Amino acid sequence: MMLSLLPLKRAFLFKYPVQKPNPPFFNKTHLPLFTPHFSASHVAMSEEEQGHISLQEWQSWGTTSPVPSMVTQIVEDLKDLEKNFDAQMSFGGHGGKLKGNFGIQEDKKHRATYQSLGDSEEKFNFYSARQIACRILGSRGYLCQKCWLPREEDCMCSKVISCMLWPGIKFWLYMHPKDFLRQNNTGKLLWQVFGVEAATLCLYGIPEHEEIMWNSFKLAGKDKIWCLYPNKGSVSKSVESAFSQEPLANYDVTSEKLTGDTTLHFILLDGTWSNSAAMFSRLQDQAKSVWGDENLACISLNPGASAMHKLRPQPSWDRTCTAAAAVGLLSELQFLPQFSSIGLDKQAEAIEDALTILLEALTTRRLRMGRSITRKMRSTNSMFSQGKVRNTENEAQHLPLEI
Repeated sequence: MMLSLLPLKRAFLFKYPVQKPNPPFFNKTHLPLFTPHFSASHVAMSEEEQGHISLQEWQSWGTTSPVPSMVTQIVEDLKDLEKNFDAQMSFGGHGGKLKGNFGIQEDKKHRATYQSLGDSEEKFNFYSARQIACRILGSRGYLCQKCWLPREEDCMCSKVISCMLWPGIKFWLYMHPKDFLRQNNTGKLLWQVFGVEAATLCLYGIPEHEEIMWNSFKLAGKDKIWCLYPNKGSVSKSVESAFSQEPLANYDVTSEKLTGDTTLHFILLDGTWSNSAAMFSRLQDQAKSVWGDENLACISLNPGASAMHKLRPQPSWDRTCTAAAAVGLLSELQFLPQFSSIGLDKQAEAIEDALTILLEALTTRRLRMGRSITRKMRSTNSMFSQGKVRNTENEAQHLPLEI
C-alpha cells in the first residue's frame, strides 16, 4: 500500500555477520539537526548502556508509548555492526546520514534486508523505524530532549511557559519520521506547552503509535474525530460550520478528569508538504478499516500568518506551520459563543508565544553561525495544482538540518 513512498536508499536493517575492515575510522559525531533535554546521567551512559533505548529515554523525546519493538531491534543491529567493525557510527551531511565506510556497509545491509521483506506494510514500518532509530542515536547528548535544539547553546525550555489545554480538546501530532527531532519542527511546541497527554505524538508508520491513536478514536466515536486538513477529495468544513451547533458540556477547565468521553480529538499532520497527501491517505485507509468509511472528517481553517513565516516563508498565505494551525483552530473556536468562556484565546496565545521563542532561538543560532535568516521562495505552481495542504511543514521551506 505504501511501497511507492519508500525510497530504497532509506530502507532497512539486518543482522548479518560482517568482516572487520582495516583500522578503525571516524569518531562519533552528532546530528546537528535534532534536539531533546539531556541529563548528566544520560550523557554519562556507558557504551553498553547506549546499545539500547530505555523507556525513560524514549519518552523523554516527547512520546507516551512503550519503545517500538522495531526501533529497538534496529538500534541493537546498528550497535552490533559498530562492534563488528570496531568503529563508532558517524552521522552528518545532508539528511544526517551515516558517514564513511561504516555508512556504506550499513547501506548495503539495510538494502538487502529491505528487499527481503515481502510485505509492503512491513517495509514501510522498517523505513519509519530506521529513520527514528538513527535520529535518536545521532542526537544523544547533543539535542535537548524537550525542545529538540542543541542543549548547550540553544535550549529554549526555560523560556517556554506551560498552559493547561481545555480538557474537552485533545491534539494528536501525526508526525512523519523525517520531522522527528527536527529543530525547526513546530508540532513539538504543543506538548511542550500543553503536556503529552493533551498533545500526543503519533509517529507515522510506527504500529504501536498508530494503534494507540486509533484505539482512542474507537472509544471516542467517529463524530468526535477531526483532521485539520482541507481535503480536496471531499468537503472540508470550516470551524464555524462544524461546531456552531456543538453542545458544550459543563466542563471544569481546571479539572483533570471529565465525566464521560465527549472530548474532541484533532489530528494535525506534521510533515512536509510532499508527504502530507500520503499521510492523509494512510489515515483514510485506517478509518475505513475501523469504521468502514474512509471519509475522515476534515476542517479547513481561515488563512493566517505565524511568527515562523518571518524565518521560513510559506508558499501562500493559506498554508502555515503545524503549531500555527493549532493556534488557528483554538482562535476560531473562541469566536463561537459556546466556546467563548473557556479561555481558548489564552491557550492559543501560549502557543504563539512558544512559536516566537522558537523563532528567536533559530534566528540567533543562524546569526551566530554566520548564516542568512531569510529564505528564497521556490516555485509553487505545481504544488498548487496538486492541492497540497496547510497544516504541515513545507519541505522546500525547512531550515537546513545543520541549523
